[in-house]
Amino acid sequence: MSDRRKRLHEILLTLINNENNFELIEEDSSDLTSNYSDKDTANLSRIIEKNRNIIRRYQALVKTAVTLDALMDSENEENYKIK
Repeated sequence: MSDRRKRLHEILLTLINNENNFELIEEDSSDLTSNYSDKDTANLSRIIEKNRNIIRRYQALVKTAVTLDALMDSENEENYKIK
């Protein structure tokens, strides 16, 4: 694993550890798909929408980690040299 990838991984894990309410994606329940009643369809729709929101949160965490990594790269020793 490259140094950059390790650093990104560490940043991401730190961000996840700082989350108060870190949710995992729900597994699609087989009992919800076996019947197609209105109630089951509504429950499945809620699960799908919840999972979409969770994935958006994951994406935000990854984008934050990438941004922080890029900022760390930009703040290297050269930036502190007095000319």
